Amino acid sequence: MNTPLRKVGVAMLVMVTMLLANATYVQVVKADDYRTDGRNTRVLYDEYSRERGKITSEDAGQVLAGVEPTDNTLKYRRTYRNGPLYAPVTGYYSVNYGAGGLERAYDEFLNGSDSRLLVRRLSDMITGRDARGGNVRLTVKPAVQKTAYDMMVDNGYKGAVVALDPKTGDILSMVSTPSYDPGDLASHDPDEQQEAWKTYTEDEDNPMLNRAVRETYPPGSTFKIVTTAAALENGASADTEVITDSQVELPGTSTTLENFNGATCPGNTLKDALAHSCNTAFSKIAADLGGETLRETAANFGIGMTDLEVPMSVVPSDLGELESDAALYQSGIGQRDVRLTPLQDALLASTVANDGVAMKPRLVNQLLAPDLSEIEEFTPEELTGDAALSASNAEVLTDMMIASEENTGGGGKDPGLRIASKTGTAEHGADPKATPPHAWYAAFAPHDDPQVAVAVIVESGGNRGLAATGGSVAAEIGRATVAAALGGG
Repeated sequence: MNTPLRKVGVAMLVMVTMLLANATYVQVVKADDYRTDGRNTRVLYDEYSRERGKITSEDAGQVLAGVEPTDNTLKYRRTYRNGPLYAPVTGYYSVNYGAGGLERAYDEFLNGSDSRLLVRRLSDMITGRDARGGNVRLTVKPAVQKTAYDMMVDNGYKGAVVALDPKTGDILSMVSTPSYDPGDLASHDPDEQQEAWKTYTEDEDNPMLNRAVRETYPPGSTFKIVTTAAALENGASADTEVITDSQVELPGTSTTLENFNGATCPGNTLKDALAHSCNTAFSKIAADLGGETLRETAANFGIGMTDLEVPMSVVPSDLGELESDAALYQSGIGQRDVRLTPLQDALLASTVANDGVAMKPRLVNQLLAPDLSEIEEFTPEELTGDAALSASNAEVLTDMMIASEENTGGGGKDPGLRIASKTGTAEHGADPKATPPHAWYAAFAPHDDPQVAVAVIVESGGNRGLAATGGSVAAEIGRATVAAALGGG
C-alpha cells in the first residue's frame, strides 16, 4: 500500500473509531441523562400512556397532584388541587416543558419506571393490569400550608414561609408567593401550555421561583441567633456584659453602624442585647469571636452546605468573606454578604428548639406502591455531625428568644402560648437606606416542648415600605402559622 492510501485508511479508521466512541457515549454514558431530561417529550408521551402516581399530604387525606383519564392520544392528564397553594411543594408536570420541583425529583417513581417498582411492573405484565406509577406521601400539613399562604396572598406580600418539625426535620409548610398554577402547564392543549409558560416566565415577579429554597436574602437580625449561639459556646452567658452604644464606627473605615432608630441599648447584658436587637453589641461580639469561630458555628446550623436536598436542591446559604473586623461587625448582625434561604432561617429556630441539634429538612415521608403498600419510609437524620450548641446553651438561648418575643410587636399574639422568636429587618439594594427592608420572623413553640419552628420573609417591607420591621410585617404571619401547626389554625 502506497503512502497516500495508507493515510486515507488511517484517517477513515480514526473517524470510524470516533463515531463509535460518540455513539457509545450517547447511548451508554449519557443515556440516563437524556432519558430523564425534562425536554425529552418522547419519554413523556410514553409516560402518559400509564397512570402517574399521586402526590398526597402528610395524612394522605388530600391528593395534591392526581390524574384524570382523557379521550385523546395522551391517556391521562395531571391535575393539581389548589395548584398555586401547593406549587412550591409539587412542582409541575407538562408534556411540552417537562417536570420541575418534586415532580422532577421523583419522576421515575411517579411514572413507574423506578427499580423499586420492578416486581410490581412484572406482576402487571403477567396479570394484564395497566401499569401505574408509585405514590409519594409528603410531610406537609394542609392546614399549616393554607394558613401561611392565605396570609401572604391576602396582604399581597412577596416572600416565603417555611415551617418545620424541630425534632424530625419534617417540612410542615413551604409557601412561596407570588405563586403559579401548575395545572395550566399540565393542559394537553399546546397553545394553552405555551401561553401559561410565557405568562409565568415573563412575569417580573417570577412566580415559578420557589423562594423558600431557591432564593437567598440578607437575614438581618435573625442571624443574631447564630452570633448568640457562638458566644454562648465560647464562654458567654445570658448575663455577660455587652456595649450599649447607640452607634459604633466600623474598624478601618469612616462608616458608622447604629442601633434601630439610633437608640442606646436599654440593657447591658447579652440577654438584653438579643431582646432589644442591639446592633452595636452584636457587631462587637462577632468581631471578638472572629471569623473562624463564627463560620464554624454557622456550619453546624447548616449554613454553607452545598449538597442539601429536600429532595429539591437548596441554594447554599453563605456568610461571604469575613476577612476584616469591619466585615465581622456587619456580618454579625446578618448584613454585608450574609445570605440565607428561608428554609435555612427556619433551621436556625428549629436547631435551638431541638436542643442545639439541626435535623435534615425533608419533604417526603413515604413512598407507596400503586396499591398503597409501603415501599420506603424516610426516617429523621441529623443535618451535620456536630451540634450547633449544647442542650444547656440551647435552653439559655430559648429563654433569651422568649424575652425577644415579649419585646416584639405585631398582631396574632396568644397570651396562652409562649413563643421563642427573633425578628429581622434586613437592608438590601443599591441604596439600602432608601429601599424598603426585608421583614423577617423566626420562631418556635411551645417553648418547653417545641412542635414547630417557622421562618417568614416578606420582601421589601410588604405594604409598610420604609417603616417595615420584622415585628410589624412578618410576626403575625409566623404566629398564625405556629398556631395552625399546633391545631389552632
